[in-house]
This record gives sequence, C-alpha cells and structure tokens, in this order.
Amino acid sequence: MSSVPSPFQVNVYGSSLQVPENVLDAMRNNQPSANCTLPILLKSRSFESSGKTPPNQQVWVVCSSKNSMGDVVVELVIAITEGYIDSYPAFFFSAIPPHLLAREFVQPRMEKMIQALFIVLPVRRVYAVYGPDLLAKAFAWCWTSLTGVGNYSTKPYYAAKLSFCTRQTFKTRLLPLREDLTAEIRPADPNDIMEVAQCCYGFASDSDPYNLTEQGAIREAEFLVHQGQIWIHRVTRKGTGQSAIASIVAFTRISETNGTITKVYTNPNWRRLGCAERLVRQVCEL
Repeated sequence: MSSVPSPFQVNVYGSSLQVPENVLDAMRNNQPSANCTLPILLKSRSFESSGKTPPNQQVWVVCSSKNSMGDVVVELVIAITEGYIDSYPAFFFSAIPPHLLAREFVQPRMEKMIQALFIVLPVRRVYAVYGPDLLAKAFAWCWTSLTGVGNYSTKPYYAAKLSFCTRQTFKTRLLPLREDLTAEIRPADPNDIMEVAQCCYGFASDSDPYNLTEQGAIREAEFLVHQGQIWIHRVTRKGTGQSAIASIVAFTRISETNGTITKVYTNPNWRRLGCAERLVRQVCEL
C-alpha cells in the first residue's frame, strides 16, 4: 500500500503568543482582508506579553502549505476570540483573495481545520461565523456534518461588503446641512456617553438575537468612548440651543495601517440629512 502526503497541514494555537510570525506577516501584507483577525491578534499578544491571561479560551487554527522553494505559506486562518463585551463569532482570514478561492481548494482544508477545532473547543462556543461567503458556507456545512448542529437559517443572517479607501483614493465631497441646523463633528467624550448609549441600543434593536439591554448599551458606549473609538455628529437648532447626537461612527478593529468602521447609526429623528455620510467622510480623513 502507498499513501499520498497531504498538500497542507493544520496547526492549532491556544495562545496568541504561540501564533507564528509568518501568520502575522501574511495578515500584515493584506490588512483590509485581515481586519477581523489581525487587530485582535495584535491586541491579544500585547495583553499576554504583559503577563495577563485572557478571560476565556482563544483558539487560532492555521492551515498552511509549502511552496516549490520549501517555504511555509499561510493559506487560511480561523480565529475564535473574545471581545470586551462578548465572545466574537468565528472569524476567517484568507491569504488568497476571496474571488480567487475555489470550493475544491477550501473544502478539504476546512474539514481538517474544523476537526482540529472540534477537539479543543466546546461545540456551544461556535454560535456564528463571519467572513467571505465561500469560507462561511464551507465552515457551516462542515461544522453541521461533524457536530449535528444545524444552521439557524438557510439564508445568511447578515450580509456585508468589504470596501476600503486610502489617502490617495479618498475624494472630498461637500455636504451642506439644512440652514436651520449647525453641525459639530468630533470624537465622543465622557459627557456624550448616555446619548451614545442610546445610539448603540438603537443600532442593536433590530439585530435579534444580538440585542443589547440598556445597561449593555451603556457599557458598550463607555468602552468605545474611553478607547477613543467612536465619533459623533451632533446637530443644534439655530437660535434654540437644542442639540442632539444625530449619528455615530465606531471604528474598533485597528492595526498598524488599517482601521475598520464597524458601526454606523443615525437617530431616526435626524435621518435623510446626510449626517451619516458627513461623519463617515470626516472619520475616513483622519
């Protein structure tokens, strides 16, 4: 009998400090695509390097192969990590652009990665997956086949499109505000926390089962404000002094050269005034 060696290998790391440097290099070389994994990995390494222990188990599953020169090439990464508010979904990183991924390439690798994940992680910890369509579907199919846990729905719960701009591609656009209003765009400060919390609550209100309680929204707002990760667009009615936060923008996944906007919300009372676009544009010019 003869056997054919696998063209790839899968490794599991229970600490961010154990994750090899070539994995970080692969993510750093494609920071927009690594926006869900690299910032968390860097933050975790800094946290663990100071002698602290993450509050919950974090797992990094890495699939790699060797090129014709014998060098190890990172292909796929699954990250099971923790956030300040709650546990994150399973996040993916692909060193290969998503539009070049093929099912024949992904499926066998995903099967081995999930088998490795199943050994070290409780089934209940995987409550959602987030990433490129092909990877998310492959994960869901393999996870259900292995664990018997079916999908919540036949349709994706949430669909998003990743886009990015640079200082070279960003284009300025003037967005005048209604004449009876004035605008103030700036980072949120501690005096804004309760209004920011109302926006966080509103953002999550139609995201069942990921809704926030009022206290949960306050906790999130306090964290975002103290971390300097949220900007506000405040509007004031001329001649009255009455003001309110119309829109918020949060950017919570930040690496060396990349920042990701993860939350945009406009109070229903102030919609159709261009507040969200005005605020997003200001944040992108940072």
